Amino acid sequence: MIQDIAPHIYHNEYHPEKPDADSYLMYFEKHNALANWDGEEITFPRFRDFPEVKTALSENIIYLFTVDDKRFYLAKELALPERKGFRLESNRRFRDAQPQWLSFAGITGYQLWHWYDVRRYCGHCGSPMVHDTKERMMRCPDCGQMEYPKISPAVIVGILHNGKLLMSKYAGRDNITYYALIAGFTEIGESIEETIRREVMEEVGLKVKNIRYYKSQPWSFSETVLMGFFVDLEGDDETITLDTEELATAEWFTREDAPPQPLNISLTSEMIWQFKNGKV
Repeated sequence: MIQDIAPHIYHNEYHPEKPDADSYLMYFEKHNALANWDGEEITFPRFRDFPEVKTALSENIIYLFTVDDKRFYLAKELALPERKGFRLESNRRFRDAQPQWLSFAGITGYQLWHWYDVRRYCGHCGSPMVHDTKERMMRCPDCGQMEYPKISPAVIVGILHNGKLLMSKYAGRDNITYYALIAGFTEIGESIEETIRREVMEEVGLKVKNIRYYKSQPWSFSETVLMGFFVDLEGDDETITLDTEELATAEWFTREDAPPQPLNISLTSEMIWQFKNGKV
């Protein structure tokens, strides 16, 4: 999965030290990231590539995280020009760009940039928010409102029955041709187990039992922490009642016929391979 970057180690502790010339400088606009996308490996600019940007912490230069001993910083509200091969391209390219540890750093940095971008003003009183000096948090100096990075819990559900796996395709995503698994976000006041039962019933009209936790994954593309589960169909009726607003299709596949996803960076892909390899 995209976060599996060993032997590299991701450190998300908030230790805002002053950047140096070799520190990575991350810059985003809308859904685009500034990087050198040429060749087989992605690279991000460093402070030395933009000497006009001061190597100092400020409201516009924000410490993000460290990978191994390499520190990453966000250039916020600074219009960095495209130069030295660095150009803005869609953050979707982090799905297949190499090396994977830099792709993971890139999409994680994008998630934090988006959070900072939408937390400029206090949602309670409307005053400008300020950066806390001790933790990764935005604080309102007037009313004391505190805002932490947004993480939305969601489930991925592999439904099993008689040696088959239920796989689906999302509606309205003609550019995505591969199959996925049933998925959905947890609602307020709902347990994870209730989310699983509700999403399966809403999307394919089936009841499930024997909920078994598999694994979790941070998925910064949607500011989500994904939790994967395998479940069994309750009863023998495999008839699917499709929610056509959410799904384009849903079908039962044997281990031999189950189509894998083209990239092995997601929890969904790994769960499909677990099924195909007979491990569930």
